[in-house]
Amino acid sequence: MALNKNALIRYKTIDKCLQNRFRDWTLNDLIDACSNALYEYEGRDVNVSKRSIQLDIQLMRSDKLGYNAPIVVYSKKYYRYDEENYSITNIPVTENDMNILSETVEMLKQFKDFSLFSELGGIIQKLEDKIYVEKTDQPAVIHLDKNEGLKGLCFLDELYQAIIKKLVLKISYKSFKARQANEIVLHPFILKEFNNRWFIVGKNEQNTKMMTLALDRIVSIDFDLSLSHINEPFDGDLFYKNTIGVTVLSDDQIDRVVFKLNKSNTPYAITKPFHATQKVIEKDEDGSTTFEMYVHHNFELERIILGFGDAIEVIEPSFLRRRIKGVLRKALEGYQVNEG
Repeated sequence: MALNKNALIRYKTIDKCLQNRFRDWTLNDLIDACSNALYEYEGRDVNVSKRSIQLDIQLMRSDKLGYNAPIVVYSKKYYRYDEENYSITNIPVTENDMNILSETVEMLKQFKDFSLFSELGGIIQKLEDKIYVEKTDQPAVIHLDKNEGLKGLCFLDELYQAIIKKLVLKISYKSFKARQANEIVLHPFILKEFNNRWFIVGKNEQNTKMMTLALDRIVSIDFDLSLSHINEPFDGDLFYKNTIGVTVLSDDQIDRVVFKLNKSNTPYAITKPFHATQKVIEKDEDGSTTFEMYVHHNFELERIILGFGDAIEVIEPSFLRRRIKGVLRKALEGYQVNEG
C-alpha cells in the first residue's frame, strides 16, 4: 500500500499521543495534535478532518500496514493503547522486510572497499547482526554499548528534522545547576554524541559563540517559524579538531599536553589514541611511553586522565599537572577521613 508523507506523519503523531497514558485523548485532541505536527513539517496549515483520523485509526488497527495496533475506546470518547508499552515503531520486521534487508546488505558489501563507502563497514555489520537475530531468534552477536535509561532520546528525531529543514528551535532547558528551566532560542547545526550522551550544537542570535545543550536536560521543544535560520557554513570536524568530548574552547586555549603511561597501559593509548593529534615522543627502558597531543584543557580531558589512575603521569603543562595532582590528593584525603 502506497503511503503519502502526511499520512505517515499522522500515524506517528497518533502513536506518540497514545503512548502518553497520563492524558485522556479524544478524537478532537488527536485531530489537533496531527494538525500541529503537519504545520511543523509543512510550515503551513493543513486541514485534518475527523474522517481522516477515524480512517487512520482504523488502518492502524488493521493488518494492512502491519501495525495491528491495539487501539481501544474507553468511557465512549477516549482513545488509548490496550497494551501499555505498545508502539508502531516496535513492530517486528516481516519476512519480506528481512529479504529486502538481506539483499540490501549484500549489495552494500560490494562497495565497502571503495573509499567513498569506507565508513559503511560498521553499519553493514550491524545490519547483518539485526537480520541474524530476526531470522534465527538467537541473541545478538554484536552488543552495542547503550544507555536505555538516558533521558532526552525522544527528542532526537525532532532535532534531526529541525537541522535538516533549517528550523529555529525554542528549547525549554534546565541545566544541572539551574533551579528552573529557561527558554533558549537556538539555530541548530549538528547533533553530537559523546560517551553515550547526545548533544545539540548551534547558535543563539544574542550570542556569537556556539552553544552545546545536552538532550537529557531538555524539558520540551518548540519551533519559532517567524525566525530565519542563520545561514552560515559549519564543519563539525573542524569545530572539534582540538577537542576531546564536547566542551570546545577558543583557539588560544589549545595546550600541548605531555603525559606518560606505564608499560601495561601503553598499548591502550596506542591502539585507541586519546586524540587525533596524539604522538609518541619517547619510549623508556621500563616499557613506559611518553605521548604528546594538542587539545583544549576541558572537563573531558581531565576525566580521561583520571580514569587511568596511577598508570598515567601528566608532565606538561604545569597547571594541568597541578590540577590532576590536587584532585588525586583530595580523593586520597577523602579515603583517609573515612577510614579514620
